[in-house]
Amino acid sequence: MTGSPTPSGMARAAIAAPNALAAQAGIDVVALGGTAVDAAIAALAVTYVTEPGIVSALGGAFVNVWPAGGEPQVIDGNCEMPGRSAGPERFGSGLRAIHLDYGGGITINAGAGSAATPGSFAAYELAHEMFGRASWSDILAPAISAAREGFVLGPAAGHYLQLTGRQLWSFDEETKAQHFDGDEPAGPGTRMVNPDLANTFETVAQQGVSELYTGSLGVAIADHVTREGGLLGREDLAAYRAVCRPASRAIVGDWDVALNPPPSIGGPVLTAMLRLVAGRGMDPATLIEIQSMVLGYRAEHLDLATDLRAAGAELLFALETTGLESLPTSKDTAHVSAVDSDGNACAITTSAGYSSGVTVPGTGLVLNNCLGEPELNRLGLHALPPGTRLASNMSPVTAHSSSGVTLAIGTPGADRITTALAQVIGRHGLRGEDLQAAIDAPRLHVELSANGRRVHYEPEDGTAAAIAATGGTAVPHEAQDMYFGGVGAAYGTDAGELGAAGDPRRAAATAVS
Repeated sequence: MTGSPTPSGMARAAIAAPNALAAQAGIDVVALGGTAVDAAIAALAVTYVTEPGIVSALGGAFVNVWPAGGEPQVIDGNCEMPGRSAGPERFGSGLRAIHLDYGGGITINAGAGSAATPGSFAAYELAHEMFGRASWSDILAPAISAAREGFVLGPAAGHYLQLTGRQLWSFDEETKAQHFDGDEPAGPGTRMVNPDLANTFETVAQQGVSELYTGSLGVAIADHVTREGGLLGREDLAAYRAVCRPASRAIVGDWDVALNPPPSIGGPVLTAMLRLVAGRGMDPATLIEIQSMVLGYRAEHLDLATDLRAAGAELLFALETTGLESLPTSKDTAHVSAVDSDGNACAITTSAGYSSGVTVPGTGLVLNNCLGEPELNRLGLHALPPGTRLASNMSPVTAHSSSGVTLAIGTPGADRITTALAQVIGRHGLRGEDLQAAIDAPRLHVELSANGRRVHYEPEDGTAAAIAATGGTAVPHEAQDMYFGGVGAAYGTDAGELGAAGDPRRAAATAVS
């Protein structure tokens, strides 16, 4: 690890975020008296402004907090199935199928009917109540400034808009006006402003997060979705509640790792991978078998479960009682990690799916498409009862080592979230590799389908031979390919050192004060 010592008597922080503006926002909020939780929320608010297409404020989020001197908690602000006040004829409507070239080609459902009940800001509100100190005005000021004064579109968001813009960002006039530069989707280097989103965040800063759920903003969101044929209504927003749960735990070397508990899919899957890695090692052949085993269990027992909390709990029970032997053989996410000089750690992962392509007029808010993302809806389109939390790969992590290090870490990347984090945490926690080196190191990812096993991998000695020996199709990638996520980590030590590490696979930024 490399970092900087913390001067005594001053509030300091280390941040890993998607871009420099977001990272600096977190540092600035801590300088105003905020905590790591305030810093992470501020950084993500800026990300909602400056990474259009990648994420949206009307998505879902999980907030993993390990407070100084306390026990780790995970706040569930994941998206929820809407439709409490919708008649049967509304289910299955308001959708448009769109084929995207992203990720090798995928067909999603967009439109207002793809929008789930958003939970990210409800989670931030609860996390702030429990662990924050800064005012909402201070937390949201950097995002308001970026939206009103302008920002330069970065490579990740710019490339995503250019790749998907004509299909996904052009059918809604408000969305097109915000995300196009003339007749073309905005690209890297484009200077953008979003005054409507600035006004929205000012309303939240002044009136509170409840404005998004039961206030004027919530009314505008629900009524627009209803007019456009979607399911999300006023009753769904008013009923939404973030939920705080004790974190799941795993021991990895001398690290006590706190993870996202059920009904998250990502948390239990990552827990299983980490415990297997700790027990069996992580050479390429072993990683392939571990990923195949755990992802096979997921496909059979979690993806099609109607009760994700019970299904995830069964996996964790199997891990505890049977020695693991009972297990059968996206650019649409963002993550921020923050640690402050008081010893608080916060990791937040947020997602709005691939985006619905629909903007609520006058708000700058783009609806999520979590009901239209195939991987999150294995049971079918609009199949869940209203009020049910959706499936999620998100798995923000906090951890403590026996040597006195506090860590916050996570990544975007859809189903690569768990495999990327298992490899990085395994390298750092078990092998003792430097944190940045563990993030930089080559990765592999097993993709299971009806057509067999495909192993995606970055160049590394022995990996191709291991794939051949274990069976399956080898899918080579360039070194440090964006496909394998974008891990960001921040840490602090008992001696007062703070540091952060970002992933070269994405345009990540770190900041240490």
